[in-house]
Amino acid sequence: AVFWYRKAAEQGQPFGQYELGSMYLAGRGVAQDYAQALFWYRKAAEQGDAHGQNDLGFIYGVGLGVARDDVQAEFWYRKAAEQGIADAQANLGVMYENGLGVAQDDAQAVFWYRKAAEQGDARAQVNLGYMYANGRGVVRADAQAVILYRKAAEQGYARAQVNLGYMYANGRGVAQDDAQAVFWYRKAAERE
Repeated sequence: AVFWYRKAAEQGQPFGQYELGSMYLAGRGVAQDYAQALFWYRKAAEQGDAHGQNDLGFIYGVGLGVARDDVQAEFWYRKAAEQGIADAQANLGVMYENGLGVAQDDAQAVFWYRKAAEQGDARAQVNLGYMYANGRGVVRADAQAVILYRKAAEQGYARAQVNLGYMYANGRGVAQDDAQAVFWYRKAAERE
């Protein structure tokens, strides 16, 4: 795969550049090399490849092979998010929720989490549920939080399962139900 991705990448094909970057990032078929991953992701991202933009944002956001740079992470996440990439939308929500590379803004966090959640992104669903459960950027609405936690929990997302268990244990947004709380806590424990 690396051979063919490299051929495509060297001919300027964004898909090949992105895939070659992914191979370097994961160390699949080549030695893991963050600098090479950064190089190929940037090539793809600069040609408008949304997945390359998202992954380039990730590299900057965690500082793989480069100094961590939240401003660059936000820049690349936004480009991918505006092209509809749910993971980038969720990442941008995290940036706004925590004030990373941007001014902290709960309403913007909710906006981006909602876009990703509507595409079925479990992480965005649980983060949006948290915003509803705590009245951050939206009016507090425990029942809406439960709906979102359940969507993510049913996808096997452990954090959502814990949060849903908490809602049942405390009767927030649902009738208090210890059996349901234990059910969801157990599901989460089995994922770990």
